Amino acid sequence: MIAFGPIPSRRLGYSLGINNIPPKYCSYGCIYCQVGQTNPLTIERQSFFTPEKIREDVEHQIRKVKEKGGFINCLSFVPDGEPTLDINLREAIQALIPLGYPIAIFTNASLIWQAPVQDALMLADWVSLKVDTVDEPEWRKLNLPHGHLSLQRILDGIEAFAAAFNGYLATETMLLKNINDSANSIRKVAKFLVKINPSAAYIAIPTRPTAYSGLSAPEETTIEQAYQIFKEHYLPGILLTGEDTNDYGFTGNAEEDLLRITAVQPMTADAVAELLQHNNAPWDTVYRLIADGKLNEIRYHGNRFYRRRFERTLSREKRL
Repeated sequence: MIAFGPIPSRRLGYSLGINNIPPKYCSYGCIYCQVGQTNPLTIERQSFFTPEKIREDVEHQIRKVKEKGGFINCLSFVPDGEPTLDINLREAIQALIPLGYPIAIFTNASLIWQAPVQDALMLADWVSLKVDTVDEPEWRKLNLPHGHLSLQRILDGIEAFAAAFNGYLATETMLLKNINDSANSIRKVAKFLVKINPSAAYIAIPTRPTAYSGLSAPEETTIEQAYQIFKEHYLPGILLTGEDTNDYGFTGNAEEDLLRITAVQPMTADAVAELLQHNNAPWDTVYRLIADGKLNEIRYHGNRFYRRRFERTLSREKRL
């Protein structure tokens, strides 16, 4: 299952997701990751799915969505792991361009210092780069990077890419309480972002279950302070502090829709109920998937979420 959704996005409208990386190949082990823990980490680019297979699955999903009267604004590479680990990413994008949709990529930017990665990203219409912090200790604590990665090399790569990229450049900064939410840390991030001049600089907090427990979003006053610091630096700051709508795209196959979406993005109980209703499927579908070991129910801040086939969350204290 490569293509999923479309999923509602405040940034991109109705986005058909592309999961070009199997779980959980990633160069980071971000403690707040909604997909789950990364073990082991990798920075080796390799082949996972052929570009032909990706296009075939995307076209299949598009047809099914359109048959149900659904709408798609763009195609988004937002996989279980880091999309640029796909050594065929450039060719995959080229295979999708003829479909006529804008193409977006969400990357943690950890490999952006590599020329082939930059070449691939240049083909996208919309690129989001993770810049949670520019402080080395915070970076290691928050993103748990592969040991062979260098923060300075990544930041230099981001600057080089931004200078050459002609598409829509966005950045995303995830804030966690008592880790990277100090005014000093946020100012350092803002000063760096000024250098790359993004079209949008998103400030996010965790709203779904995280890879490690014991994490908290900053206080509202701190989030507002971060927003004001971005504004003081004339950055196009945008807050991502709440859930998107529950209006997920559907294909008529409730089980497949649930497994495709929750493999990448945990869904609230309300979102699942709405998706089932669109597919004329009973809630028993969820019980069956849980009983079959394909779906997990997770409690997070008093809400029920459903996520596909990931291990139990560990405490941050135990991991760190």
